Amino acid sequence: MSNKKSIVDIPTVNKIARLSRLDIPEKNKQSLTNDLNNILGFVANLEEVDTSNVEPLASVTGHKLPLRSDIVTDGNIEDLVLKNAPESSSGFFVVPKVIE
Repeated sequence: MSNKKSIVDIPTVNKIARLSRLDIPEKNKQSLTNDLNNILGFVANLEEVDTSNVEPLASVTGHKLPLRSDIVTDGNIEDLVLKNAPESSSGFFVVPKVIE
């Protein structure tokens, strides 16, 4: 599928790689650029499909989704839940700070 206008270029691939912390070799960047443009071109084609008379689906099988009562069945076992935690405080897991 060829696109009339490329949306993704090498600088965009570099930015995506940096943001996603991926090391993309230089030799693969042009191929990845082409692949991403093909994907976006396909999505653009999907936007042209008239879905105005199509009802929204919760399931493609047509079956109704089963409902269940929202009942807590494992409450009051805080000690068991926290037993294997490396560190806990006031009934909560203590985790290392990840945002500075």
